[in-house]
Amino acid sequence: MKTKLLSLTAVFAMTTAAVSAEEVRVYNWSDYIDEELLTKFEEETGLKLVYDVFDSNEVLETKMLAGGSGYDVVVPSGTFLQRQITAGAFQKLDMSQLPNMENMWDVVEARTDQYDPGNLYSINYMWGTTGIGVNVGKVQEVLGEDAPMGSLALIFDPANMEKLASCGVHFLDAPTEMIPAALKYIGQDPDSHDPDVIAMAEPVLMAVRPYVQKFHSSEYINALANGEICVAFGWSGDILQARDRAAEADNGVEIAYNAPSEGALMWFDQMAIPVDAPNPTGAHVFLNFIMDAQNMAQASNYVYYANGNAASKEFLVEDVIGDPAIYPDEATLENLYTTTPYPANVQRTVTRLWTKIKSGT
Repeated sequence: MKTKLLSLTAVFAMTTAAVSAEEVRVYNWSDYIDEELLTKFEEETGLKLVYDVFDSNEVLETKMLAGGSGYDVVVPSGTFLQRQITAGAFQKLDMSQLPNMENMWDVVEARTDQYDPGNLYSINYMWGTTGIGVNVGKVQEVLGEDAPMGSLALIFDPANMEKLASCGVHFLDAPTEMIPAALKYIGQDPDSHDPDVIAMAEPVLMAVRPYVQKFHSSEYINALANGEICVAFGWSGDILQARDRAAEADNGVEIAYNAPSEGALMWFDQMAIPVDAPNPTGAHVFLNFIMDAQNMAQASNYVYYANGNAASKEFLVEDVIGDPAIYPDEATLENLYTTTPYPANVQRTVTRLWTKIKSGT
């Protein structure tokens, strides 16, 4: 074991020396890492880190499929990763440069295998669910003590939404999340690629469209935390961040997150290296750094998302590892669904439908 450790350290040192005069460019989701880790990476490796953010898969995909993104590491969600692998947008990982791969969690790898067979092109960064964030006090004030805060009926029943509009509702600007949720609500297959089934989501979403204040994939965090809105349909960790920001501010806002009882989307954000990455060696150094158990735990402890790193669990704070909204129990896990990429012709239908829903016309 000691000999192995020394050899890995030597390899790491040589790798770092080879790229020390260079930079690593990373493109990740907004509000998605402890920035102290970025400083730590630079200090430990001697590499300069250029770290940019985005807030929708569609923005990232446009860059990836156009080619020449200029980034060394990007973080698409599983369904988008799968389509981009098929399009030849990524290079296979060099496992010899990733000794920390042994830390990864086989349970998560088994699920991400459907997007990246054999997990040859990516590593899991974070995973979570898409569900309902509520300002408990305001929702109960508007809908009563028995408000269905854990059900999709909260956001898809027009009678509820008409009342909630008075305190503010945000939806994700993410058709691949919102349309499956609407289909789940009416008992259809959320992973359907049938245009006739997908079309069934339109009346569900259009019926509540007048009551949605904004479609956005990051602004709801502060809006919930500050009490500016009372409901957000968003990502688990974002809503839990809002909960903790409200608690830290001691502003009287109580935020709760619920994975819908009808079933919630389980998603995976994967780190991958573009096929034309300027610095693929530096990219591997970054991925190996992230897969360090303590570094990965630090990221999860900051953003309140579960990660795909089994070795990190011992370093997770109880608020993370012990929270079933972050690491669900077995029964909840069984009730989660995953989705697969729409074929190109169906994607065009989805894009047109989403444009219509957002515009409300």
